[in-house]
Amino acid sequence: MGRMTATATIPFVKMNGLGNEIVVVDLRASAKVFSADEAARIAADRTSRFDQLMVLHAPKTAGTQSYVRIYNADGSEAGACGNGMRCVGWWLAQALGKSAFKVETLAGVLDTSVRDMSSITVDMGEPRFNWQDIPTAEEFRDTRAIELQIGPIDNPTLHSPSVVNVGNPHAIFWVDDVEAYDLARLGPMLENHPIFPERANISLAHVTARDAITLRTWERGAGLTLACGSAACAAAVAGARKKLTDRKVTVTLPGGPLIIEWMDTNRILMTGPVAFEYEGVLDLAKLSRIPA
Repeated sequence: MGRMTATATIPFVKMNGLGNEIVVVDLRASAKVFSADEAARIAADRTSRFDQLMVLHAPKTAGTQSYVRIYNADGSEAGACGNGMRCVGWWLAQALGKSAFKVETLAGVLDTSVRDMSSITVDMGEPRFNWQDIPTAEEFRDTRAIELQIGPIDNPTLHSPSVVNVGNPHAIFWVDDVEAYDLARLGPMLENHPIFPERANISLAHVTARDAITLRTWERGAGLTLACGSAACAAAVAGARKKLTDRKVTVTLPGGPLIIEWMDTNRILMTGPVAFEYEGVLDLAKLSRIPA
C-alpha cells in the first residue's frame, strides 16, 4: 500500500477495533493529502465506510515511523483515535517487521507495542484537564464536574459531566445505567453544545467496580460507535480523578473491553485487540461522484 497509480487509485485496508470501523490508507510514499470533502466521500461509499480514517504519511519527526492524519466520517480531523491507532500499529508491524515503534498525530508522538492482533498497546499521551485545553467556552476551575445539564432544571436528564482532553475533547456523564438514555438523540445536542467550541465526544459511564467501567459514546464527527478508545481513556482518568476507580481499569464498550492504565508518569496506556476485515481500492474518480 502507499504509492498512487496513474489511474488515481489508492489501496486501503478495512479493519475494526472492537467494532469501531477503521479504514487504514498508507501514503508514506506519496505527497497526497485527503481533503475533508474527500474523506467524507470515502466514508459515504459502501465499500470504504468508516468511523475513522487513518492515513499514514511520511514521518515529520526524527525517530518516528509515520505521521498519521485521523479523519472522522464527516471529514473533520481528530487528534486521537485509540482503536484506529491499534489498527495502525498492526499495519505498521506487518509493514516494518517490528513490534514497537513511534507514530505521530495531532496529539503528539505515541509509542505503540504489538504482541499480536489480540493485544496491542498504545501510549495515548497525557490527559489535559485545564478548561482552556479541553477547551470549554467558559472557565471551570474544577473540570471533574462542570455545570452543564439538559432537561428540566429541577430534574435534569443528564448533568455535571467530567471533562478532559485526550487528544480530543471529552465529556463523561456518570450514570447508573448506560442503556437508560437515548444517546442517539442526546449525543448530537451535547456534541454541539455552545460550551464546547470544538465540539466534544459525549460518553455515558457506569462504574461497576473499582477496576471496571461500562461505557457508551457518541463520537464527535462520527456518531454512535461500538467502541471509542480515547473515550475509554477519558472515562478511566476522569473516574480516577473523582476517586470512583483505581488507576487501572477494564472499560467495557458495546464492542468489547479495553484495559486502560493511567500511569504515575501521567501517561495513559490502552491495550486491546484489532480485527482485519478486507482489502480494497479507493477510486478517486468514482468517489468524486459520491455525495459526501
